[in-house]
Amino acid sequence: HNITSMNANRQLGIVGNNLAKATEKLSSGYRINRAADDAAGLAISEKMRSQVRGLNRASDNAQDGISLIQTAEGALDQKHAILQRTRELVVQASNTAVLDSSTADVDKINDEIKELKKEYDRIDSDTEFNKKKLLDGNYNGYLQIGANKEQGYELTISSTAWTAITLTNDGKANSGQLETVDTMIKTVSSVRSKLGAQQNRLEYTVKVDDNTAENMQAAESRIRDTDMADEMTRFSKE
Repeated sequence: HNITSMNANRQLGIVGNNLAKATEKLSSGYRINRAADDAAGLAISEKMRSQVRGLNRASDNAQDGISLIQTAEGALDQKHAILQRTRELVVQASNTAVLDSSTADVDKINDEIKELKKEYDRIDSDTEFNKKKLLDGNYNGYLQIGANKEQGYELTISSTAWTAITLTNDGKANSGQLETVDTMIKTVSSVRSKLGAQQNRLEYTVKVDDNTAENMQAAESRIRDTDMADEMTRFSKE
């Protein structure tokens, strides 16, 4: 046997294998292409990739939640406008000193309030987000805003239903109805305030998720990606 020739062939095989690995790393951009390249590094990298993808999806979920809240809040803004007009009408109906002594004037006011109530109720029944009713008093949703188990947020929207208002020729009694309207206004204000606070929180959640995902992506890249300068140096040495 020619020992020198055998050694030369063995060295050529090693060099060829190293060149193949270096070429693969340079072409793929990854230092780790299979478990054999770095088993521990691959496991860590895959775990980080799962977290990054989960965080990106969680950020999208939080943004969906913000859109939902904005939809509900916009509808509640219209309910506020309806209630403010209703209150104005109740104040007008309470001034019986100058109203028609018959029920004619009050009837006209009641007619407008009835129409306002219809629109108020329509807002409750028709305000939806992805076919889910938001303002019927039963909305209860869950947002997954983190990458892992139980990193969620429960979103509820309380009822802002209309309370009956009946106006007559009795100005003092009509004035008492202002309390009913004020209570409805207060209820809508409370729900809007809560939604505003929830939106603010979710906006911070989006920022945190995005920042965490970006930093984790950078860390994963350092583990898995090829150091091009270093790999080119090794390639040229082969």
